[in-house]
Amino acid sequence: MSFARKEYEFLKEIGIGPRNSGAFVNGVWQGNGPLVSSVNPSDNQTIAEVAEASLEDYEEAMQACDQATKIWMQVPAPKRGEIVRQIGDALRTKLHHLGCLVSLEMGKILAEGIGEVQEIIDMCDFAVGLSRQLNGSVIPSERPNHMMLEMWNPLGIVGVITAFNFPCAVLGWNACIALVCGNSVVWKGAPTTPLITIAMTKIIAGVLEKNNLPGAIFTAFCGGAEIGQAIAKDPRIPLVSFTGSSKVGLMVQQTVNQRYGKCLLELSGNNAIIVMDDADIDLAVPSILFAAVGTAGQRCTTCRRLLLHESIYQKVLDRLLDVYKQVKIGNPLEKGTLLGPLHTPASRESFVKGIQIIKSQGGKIVVGGSVIESKGNFVQPTVVEISPDANVVKEELFGPVLYVMKFKTLKEAIEINNSVPQGLSSSIFTRKPEILFKWIGPLGSDCGIVNVNIPTNGAEIGGAFGGEKATGGGREAGSDSWKQYMRRSTCTINYGSELPLAQGINFGRRSYSVQSQRKDNQSQALRIQSQALVQDQEKKKQAKRRDSISRKIQSQYFSRSAREAVVDLNQQERSS
Repeated sequence: MSFARKEYEFLKEIGIGPRNSGAFVNGVWQGNGPLVSSVNPSDNQTIAEVAEASLEDYEEAMQACDQATKIWMQVPAPKRGEIVRQIGDALRTKLHHLGCLVSLEMGKILAEGIGEVQEIIDMCDFAVGLSRQLNGSVIPSERPNHMMLEMWNPLGIVGVITAFNFPCAVLGWNACIALVCGNSVVWKGAPTTPLITIAMTKIIAGVLEKNNLPGAIFTAFCGGAEIGQAIAKDPRIPLVSFTGSSKVGLMVQQTVNQRYGKCLLELSGNNAIIVMDDADIDLAVPSILFAAVGTAGQRCTTCRRLLLHESIYQKVLDRLLDVYKQVKIGNPLEKGTLLGPLHTPASRESFVKGIQIIKSQGGKIVVGGSVIESKGNFVQPTVVEISPDANVVKEELFGPVLYVMKFKTLKEAIEINNSVPQGLSSSIFTRKPEILFKWIGPLGSDCGIVNVNIPTNGAEIGGAFGGEKATGGGREAGSDSWKQYMRRSTCTINYGSELPLAQGINFGRRSYSVQSQRKDNQSQALRIQSQALVQDQEKKKQAKRRDSISRKIQSQYFSRSAREAVVDLNQQERSS
């Protein structure tokens, strides 16, 4: 075992040893399943060993989780947000170490590994604010002395099954939101990235313990298909989030649906970038490079199809080939590396088979197309000229392979973009408003992510992430994705003493018909009018009385003044 290698010393800082238990059950680490090895894809050497979870471990954990959920869902949402805030702070202190582990075990370059952990921290921040905004609606009722409102309550337990390409970020998309919504979380990490599952869980468990909360609020398993199947079949888990291939995702969905559970699916992508004739090529070329080569083409949002307007086709292709030749391939932990290894030897074999199929269907390899001889799973970044009608273009080859094709009109480009079974991400490069607004409109891209002048990958957490068609239709992370993790109840409250029925239904003497309701409304209106008339008449009478009194006062004043004047006059006459 190579655990003693100097470059692995940082693993101790995040709780990883040469042999690790792979099941976090009711606050305790155990593992009664098979002993497996975590392998470095750069050299296919063992990093450390993990004892996976057994089905007995799973059942013990679920019983504890079910009880812990009853406690957690009664904690006020802002208090739950405070716990998630502490999780984010704990991750910040281990950001670099966790990022290194992601790069080491998964194979993505260090900048992307650190960025993945940062994404979880960002999700924690987002969820903290959300914990004070899980708002329902107050709805006007058509019935007198009634009100309607929406209540949002926790589902209970949320199952999260993640894939190797984003071994912890996808957990963050789900767990941060699920926790503030009052749910416990059961996580099954990817079988080939167990060390990341363990390291992440230890940080979360530490926060729960510090706050004297049940450890079973967050349960984690390292394991294979049997643990995933147990989660899919378990009626104690009302929502299962699954990230993986469309083929496996469909099986998970069918299993969950059989017990009337809910699924949140993030499946395959077959993403396209369209470059129009007015595009900023200096902006487009680096975007295409990152979208096609980043994470060695193993993102679900990787650009797999490049559609170039015929008038700029060769110019853009030549520029792209120049930057492809400058891509540094090697150890993902080394500075300057842009392309690390594929994740497993099986991924490398799939790349080889994919290139053979491409050639058999008329594809022309413009650059790359070969495996790099080494101890690791390295392959060349590849550009292929091919027809959009080739069958291989409709499929997702999970590696750094970019299909390039021409188009003449925007309509044709959109048709090519929408012609594949998947519908995750898409982007167009243009400066014309009339083009970009058509692109994002009803006759534009049919994907869940529709970009303009940026790559297909690198989504921000503030928006809902997910796609259409064979991508599964799920939405995770930002926007109003939180609603999928809660149970909505419509509540109607009668605070009066009568029993009017909706739609004016008359069902007995005590209920109101439409006609009686109308008569009541008319009678009430007449009463209001009559009261207003009486009030108006009373105001007029009061005004008349005030006028009469005023005239009397004036009359008396003037009469008194006149008498006083006569007396004065008589007195003057006598004296003269």
